[in-house]
Amino acid sequence: MMHEISRRSLFQIAGIGALGLGAASSLPIAARAAISQRAFYHMTPPAGWLCDPQRPVFLNGAYHLYYLHSDVNNGPGDWDHATTTDGVSFTHHGVAIGQKPNFPVWTGSSVIDEKNTAGFGAGALVALATRPTDGVRKYQEQYLYWSTDGGYTFNGLSEPVIVNTDGRSATTQAEIENAEWFRDPKIHWDSARNEWVCVIGRARYAVFYTSKNLREWQLKRNFDFPNHELGGIECPDLFEMTADDGTRHWVLGASMDAYSIGLPMTYAYWTGEWDGEQFIADDIEPQWLDWGWDWYGAVSWPSEQDPDTKRLAIGWMNNWKYANREVPTDASDGYNGQNSIVRELEISKQGDGRYALLSNPIKALSSHATATHSFDDQNVDGSFLLPWNGRAYELELDIAWDSATNVGVSVGRAADGTRHTNIGKYGSELYVDRSPSNQTGFELSPYTRAAAPIDAGARSVHLRIFVDTQSVEVFVNAGHSVISQQVHFADGDSGVSFYTDGGVARFSGIMVREFGERI
Repeated sequence: MMHEISRRSLFQIAGIGALGLGAASSLPIAARAAISQRAFYHMTPPAGWLCDPQRPVFLNGAYHLYYLHSDVNNGPGDWDHATTTDGVSFTHHGVAIGQKPNFPVWTGSSVIDEKNTAGFGAGALVALATRPTDGVRKYQEQYLYWSTDGGYTFNGLSEPVIVNTDGRSATTQAEIENAEWFRDPKIHWDSARNEWVCVIGRARYAVFYTSKNLREWQLKRNFDFPNHELGGIECPDLFEMTADDGTRHWVLGASMDAYSIGLPMTYAYWTGEWDGEQFIADDIEPQWLDWGWDWYGAVSWPSEQDPDTKRLAIGWMNNWKYANREVPTDASDGYNGQNSIVRELEISKQGDGRYALLSNPIKALSSHATATHSFDDQNVDGSFLLPWNGRAYELELDIAWDSATNVGVSVGRAADGTRHTNIGKYGSELYVDRSPSNQTGFELSPYTRAAAPIDAGARSVHLRIFVDTQSVEVFVNAGHSVISQQVHFADGDSGVSFYTDGGVARFSGIMVREFGERI
């Protein structure tokens, strides 16, 4: 007998994920809390479970974002649809690609077929998405859908356009486990060769295909990385971009679980080139676009204003170490999950010769602030309580010191100081520690502290800290590092304080941009 299966229940059954198996769940309406915990300026679903975002496209004056959605936590679901003109405020339009019995739709990507290569009409929106054919785990295959009404409704082909040949022939346990990871197609137009390129995530490598028409695909060479402790490739990303020195680069990104070797479980990426047959990385060791616990399944897309030099990106603020659980918003607002703020990406040549992606908050977000507060510079030796309170805001400031060994900011501070999340610099790390913000029943231990590398000799740092009711995102030194963390603040967690150990630090340029109304 077949049972409906979610994308991640397959992940777990395959033995790859750290999530425990369990039934999907949601709280009854009667059990929900009276005080809303909904985020103020992050994208959240109207109700139910939000999972992987699907790469947006720009069509008819708006970015069209799709995301995995289910009525219950981690259940089988569909592609829901939302639009935005500025990357901040989203309008929801409901289901765009629906599930069928034993046939949920998983992650993929959509493109605008401007040249009518697929035959659905010039300008049609064409999507490839993974579905487990007939509900069979080893038959994860890629299906094609198209829309001719601007992305609001889709039709689909009945047979997969990229068949899981490994799954069709798998008999041994090792072959079956490999076949049970064949998902998340990401499509990119290769203008140099006048064809589509598709990358699909596998358990220990990425596989590439090319096509002239989005229907018929030819297998190309795999991209294998020797350090398999980096984890399997999920939600791959693939694009070209012009760097700040005018050079052109291909980028392959992926969500990966490198927790076992002390690296993030977020978005890894390689810069390199695509030669029509394979992706050739500049360095086989990846870089990381986020060092927190919660920037998974991330996608990027070209900025409509500067498509060659700037991309926008958004990630799911959750982690499969603990995603299959209820959170405060299940009780207060009947939804689970949010996306990060949209960030702007640029590729920049670094002093050591490598090319790196820099991340900064999308500029339009500042225009949604309802109030701005500036504060006098402070010399702090120990601690200082900022004379301001809030639940949703951006805090921007500089910190400089000479002999201090640990400097930082506490956000979400309770009146008695017992609850808070710390953001600081210690040694060679810029860290975010959310453990003092743990709530009974919603603990995130042991996944509490995250850190990005920073020069141990640095004696100054510029921070942009984005605090919302359920999250903290920290942009370090003009976006050279970002740390994104899910944090469950209690109702009274609204204070801000500065701290130092071992000496004095100067906190300057202190600016708070407050979001007093939900966007």
